[in-house]
Amino acid sequence: MSAPSSAPSAAPEHDFLAPDAGQRPAGPTPSQSRFQVDLVAEAAGATEDKSPSSDASTTVPSSDKATSSAPPEVADPGAGGEEAKGRFRVVNFADPTGAGSEASPEASPAEGLQNGDTVMSETSLHSSTGGQHHYHYDTHTNTYYLRTFGHNTIDAVPNIDFYRQTAAPLGEKLIRPTLSELHDELDKEPFEDGFANGDELTPAEEAAAKEAAESKGVVKFGWIKGVLVRCMLNIWGVMLFIRMSWIVGQAGIVLSCLIVLMATVVTTITGLSTSAIATNGFVRGGGAYYLISRSLGPEFGGSIGLIFAFANAVAVAMYVVGFAETVVELLTSVDAVMTDEINDVRIIGTITVILLLGISVAGMEWEAKAQIFLLIVLIAAIINYFIGSFIPVKSKEPMGFFGYDGAIMWENMGPDFRGETFFSVFSIFFPAATGILAGANISGDLTDPQLAIPRGTLLAILITGIVYLGVAVSTGSCIVRDATGNMNDTISSEFMANCTTASCKFGYDFSSCREAEDGCKFGLLNDFQVMSVVSGFGPIITAGIFSATLSSALASLVSAPKVFQALCKDNIYPGLGMFAKGYGKNNEPLRGYILTFVIGLAFILIAELNIIAPIISNFFLASYALINFSVFHASLANSPGWRPSFKYYNMWVSLAGAVLCCVVMFVINWWAALLTNVIVLGLYIYVSYKKPDVNWGSSTQALTYHQSLTHTLHLSGVEDHIKNFRPQCLVMTGYPNSRPALLDLVSSFTKNVGLMICGHVRTGYRRPNFKDLATDQARYQRWLLKNETKAFYTPVFAEDMRQGCQYLLQAAGLGRLKPNTLVLGYKNDWRDGDMMNVETYISMIHDSFDFQFGAVILRLSEGLDVSHIQGPDDLLSTQEKSSGMKDVIVSIDTSKDSDGDSSKLSSKATSLQNSPAIQKDKKSPSVPLNVSDQRLLDSSQQFRKKQGKGTVDVWWLFDDGGLTLLIPYLLTNKKRWKDCKIRVFIGGKINRIDHDRRAMATLLSKFRIDFSDINVLGDINTKPKKEHVTAFEEMIEPYRLKEDDMEQEAAERLKDSEPWRITDNELELYRAKTNRQIRLNELLKEHSNTANLIVCVLSLPLARKGAVSSALYMAWLEVLSKDLPPMLLVRGNHQSVLTFYS
Repeated sequence: MSAPSSAPSAAPEHDFLAPDAGQRPAGPTPSQSRFQVDLVAEAAGATEDKSPSSDASTTVPSSDKATSSAPPEVADPGAGGEEAKGRFRVVNFADPTGAGSEASPEASPAEGLQNGDTVMSETSLHSSTGGQHHYHYDTHTNTYYLRTFGHNTIDAVPNIDFYRQTAAPLGEKLIRPTLSELHDELDKEPFEDGFANGDELTPAEEAAAKEAAESKGVVKFGWIKGVLVRCMLNIWGVMLFIRMSWIVGQAGIVLSCLIVLMATVVTTITGLSTSAIATNGFVRGGGAYYLISRSLGPEFGGSIGLIFAFANAVAVAMYVVGFAETVVELLTSVDAVMTDEINDVRIIGTITVILLLGISVAGMEWEAKAQIFLLIVLIAAIINYFIGSFIPVKSKEPMGFFGYDGAIMWENMGPDFRGETFFSVFSIFFPAATGILAGANISGDLTDPQLAIPRGTLLAILITGIVYLGVAVSTGSCIVRDATGNMNDTISSEFMANCTTASCKFGYDFSSCREAEDGCKFGLLNDFQVMSVVSGFGPIITAGIFSATLSSALASLVSAPKVFQALCKDNIYPGLGMFAKGYGKNNEPLRGYILTFVIGLAFILIAELNIIAPIISNFFLASYALINFSVFHASLANSPGWRPSFKYYNMWVSLAGAVLCCVVMFVINWWAALLTNVIVLGLYIYVSYKKPDVNWGSSTQALTYHQSLTHTLHLSGVEDHIKNFRPQCLVMTGYPNSRPALLDLVSSFTKNVGLMICGHVRTGYRRPNFKDLATDQARYQRWLLKNETKAFYTPVFAEDMRQGCQYLLQAAGLGRLKPNTLVLGYKNDWRDGDMMNVETYISMIHDSFDFQFGAVILRLSEGLDVSHIQGPDDLLSTQEKSSGMKDVIVSIDTSKDSDGDSSKLSSKATSLQNSPAIQKDKKSPSVPLNVSDQRLLDSSQQFRKKQGKGTVDVWWLFDDGGLTLLIPYLLTNKKRWKDCKIRVFIGGKINRIDHDRRAMATLLSKFRIDFSDINVLGDINTKPKKEHVTAFEEMIEPYRLKEDDMEQEAAERLKDSEPWRITDNELELYRAKTNRQIRLNELLKEHSNTANLIVCVLSLPLARKGAVSSALYMAWLEVLSKDLPPMLLVRGNHQSVLTFYS
């Protein structure tokens, strides 16, 4: 390994970036440091300046077993000896725009880095990318930042490559130096960071990056070939040639134009919305699915993506059957039917769809060429019609075509509905406008989707809309509604006065066929092929019909697999992953093509498309509605990330567009609209239930934040009211999974009712690692979510437990969402450890009252803390640990033979405060627990399961505002506790027991709290048994000060150093209170020994601060609650939390 001889030996350097995307490692791993910081000693400063070769030498990982050094001419002559003093060299920070010296001869120029003077050295990269070449960039000798700022720095200048999510398709993913690397002290190990928050790559994105990096010579389309041509072909469907004239006959010119304009308004608004979403960041393949899923999230995207892909697959069948029917009509006209009409449609449809599949599978380039050819034919057919409309031909007059004439135009101006209504005619036309996403659907094959989608889509809507309007006005101005096709239906001049139709002007009277049973055969209303009649050359119109049907079928056959492939890549529906695989340089979804072919062929063979057609139209409309809603939603959320470069949109116009789409769905077919909504809702619920592990920064997240912030601020301006009181608990759990019983019980009465914050005070750190604190916060918050516990985890660093608790009591929460109750676990081991810990524990209770909090203490006879059995990290699983630096997703497994697998966690994860006493590996046999630990483990799970029929005993001895009663009421309202009945115990006098019971029953009924029994304890003031008093005195003996047996000064010194000690005076003063706690324990054992949970007012004998020592207070709690079922000691803050007023 070559290194400057005068420089101190450095830590091993590790690879950071490869210059080309295919060679780049997936990201830094925990064992790698991205920078090699090499201090240049003062003595070395001058010598290095004179010895350029040593300065240019590049440190190489010893593991690589390679020796390399840069050529001598790469020294930095501008760096003087003084400047070199105390500086450090960062050996492998990539400088993408570096302007240093020439690269080493063996280094090939990097594609993504267009500079030839970056200092490089070549080593072998042993990582997931294989043993490929890898380059280091030495910013010590590279003078780019030196020239920018006047001094050498590793602080990077703004660069697009820092903001990429993947290495492809636009270039390299670089990682800027982290704040830790720039800010931390040099003797500390730099933090190993992965991608920035929210930039973690999904497996789909990593796959896309890899594919895009590998693909060379990929076919990409511009806005004309990729979007405009496709959209125009799809919108100019068969409707233009065989239905437009009929629509004009039914609705008249004015209403036909209105129908076209209405459809165009819907598609234009959707086009504007599509443009806005498409220009709000880089667009990958997947079309409508990609746009909706990245805007509204996977729930909407997944549901719409599936039905949109299915709609496109069935649309293939619709268009192919339209083509086949036209061919069969031609065959029938020349008497060349093969079998019968239906089977001929099936045969021709099957052959056609096989040919289309062949074109699609051949590749996008072939498909694009076919589309351009079909567009030329289609445009020729349209021009052919317009030319023909200006050339009146005598032989065409009996069929109703007389050329442009004011009388015909005026007659056709108004509607003449025959068996139809305006909306039924509109519903027949609207499917013609549903091709506007044909270009967006192949977004992954566009050179620049952000430019192509808005320009191509909106221009296509404009051109096709004008043509539809032109055809409507044209056909209405030169063709009459009814004609017989008979040359003999002329009218003589003497009968001219009785003839009122426009055809009379030209000497024809077609009234006879209108009155006949079989009706007229020609004219706008009767002949679907009337445009062929009008055109200059009829067969070109037929070719246009073929072109329109085949191009639409081809576009749908390509769209469906592309959308479906994108959906499967995101793994929204786990069973469909096999269709995500792409083939060839264009990543063609061949499996998707086969699936689309099978679906299309199935519907072609059914040949009954009249029922399925409206459902398909509704599927498309549902997609349009959600695209419009996406824009409204994103604008409403007001996220800083929503900044489309396309500015011509409006959130309210988009909302109107979404509503219009929904209205049109019901106009077209109400039952199909209902069915569509049911399917979308069903898929939405399924995806929501499955909760795919993706984070796309959707507007749903942004709006949730926006609403939360708005409501929190609004709530802060509202005064609290007793009726709206909720227990908002600060629960001192430590790591949330180390005290499961405490977490589960509090969660039982706060879930969906009040706030719960899991407080964790971390002490004993000489130098707190705040980065670890933030990492743990995110990690344990995810554990709470995964465990379905509705709580927040809030850790703090503090000098001691009391100080940390004070921090939390003051600062936890936000606005009105602040805790009002402190919940602690009972300190079971108070007699075993340092009594100063007891002082701290009791002080926390006093602090809670000082802050006007209520206090709750849970005691289980077995204890609460299970972290010595399974440390905090043993309870976390590594199942979702990624190969990079993504945090461990944690889950709890408290079964007897659970595998903690702590040995596989990162060094950060295993360096937590309470390291596990038992470390297990999945390969080693499970370590059996001793009896007491097993009992503790079982006890810790008791509040997680359903509670059987039993009682919750409420010993409401002192009125604390009602919290003692409210908590058991909230508990018994929960599903797990609903079989438990509340029994109330109160103090009273023997001669007033009935009166006291009635008074309490009245109060409880006013509070509307159900109870099964009320017990008045008349003997509460009876003296406790002598043996119990003796046991208490023996318990407190070691903690007494015994000031009478020593000098006063010595006693005071001892009391100062050990403030927890119990003075003789204090013991005598509170003798009655002590006896009450002992007597209460006797009564509890007598009445409540079998209760599921005893809730006793923290008759927590409320000790006056400074008057009662912590040892005596702790002894009262001990004697009050020992040898009993789970005990919850509660003391409210003496402000009412219950009211009987409405």
